[in-house]
Amino acid sequence: MTERIRLTGVSKQYPGKKDAASAPALDNIDLSIQAGEIYGLIGRSGAGKSTLLRMINGLEAPTRGEVHVDGVDVQKLSQAELRTLRHSVGMVFQQFSLWNSRTVFGNIATPLKIAGWKEADIARRVGDLLDFVGLGGKAFARPRQLSGGQKQRVGIARAIASRPSILLSDEATSALDPQTTTEIVDLLRSVNREFGITIVVVTHEMDVISQLADRVSILSDGHIVESGDIHQILARPAHPVTAGLVGSYTRTSLTETERSALRERFHGRRISIVVDDALVDGPVLSRLAREHAVDFSIIQGGVARVKDQPYGQLSLALYGDDPAIDRFVSELASQTEVISW
Repeated sequence: MTERIRLTGVSKQYPGKKDAASAPALDNIDLSIQAGEIYGLIGRSGAGKSTLLRMINGLEAPTRGEVHVDGVDVQKLSQAELRTLRHSVGMVFQQFSLWNSRTVFGNIATPLKIAGWKEADIARRVGDLLDFVGLGGKAFARPRQLSGGQKQRVGIARAIASRPSILLSDEATSALDPQTTTEIVDLLRSVNREFGITIVVVTHEMDVISQLADRVSILSDGHIVESGDIHQILARPAHPVTAGLVGSYTRTSLTETERSALRERFHGRRISIVVDDALVDGPVLSRLAREHAVDFSIIQGGVARVKDQPYGQLSLALYGDDPAIDRFVSELASQTEVISW
């Protein structure tokens, strides 16, 4: 695949109070995003996600390091060249940022007028986009007449109007209810699939990332603490920050407080196992339990799917003779990750 975006050794330091240096917003970030993929940046508030996103279109400048878009060093561009770059990088915002004085048609048409499109071409393009985002009958409505989801559809149509190669989404679903969030996620997937646009998604919502992203980086205090395929990250989070985000979303990972409570209630041997294809495609647990004369109870966990691959974690209490349980756990560990607690 062709690399579309690269950040190398990027740090961002904002001035602190009384000229003292504050903690860096970003610290030594390395990141590569491929053409045509949907890449997620997730972390809690203040992690540095939006700062990183704004560096891609030159709205923020790194204190150190380099940002390349399609092989071009963004920091070496003139103001005129930056404006050209921004025509190829659309952006969708949390609060929609529509012009209330303009119609839906006018909001979508504005970047095309700025880019010098002819009126007839603008009319065709806006009409096509309104149909694409499901707002074919809303061309002459004002933003105040629209729901939040409809406003975000207009924002997406405006962001892709001039046919950008990259779309930046900054918390685009944070102001929406769960059903509307799912609809906007589906629309963003359609944008990626239909137009081949590379999408970079900033969010603090793990459910958005799990539905949308191909790959993801987790940010914490200005650092990338973990990166990888979305299924890998959800199924086997390696960093405590990632485990916390995944656990709070799926409710499958256990905190130490939860484990202590479960130890009081379940007195058998306790294990947690990572769910993968082998465990859902066949009766692995029940077969091993029969073979080794071990009984078990599922005491916590769940299974979901991302891009048709299962992920999750199950916690079990095991009952039986110690040697039998040892054999059960040993054979299970040969097929998936097992954590005894």
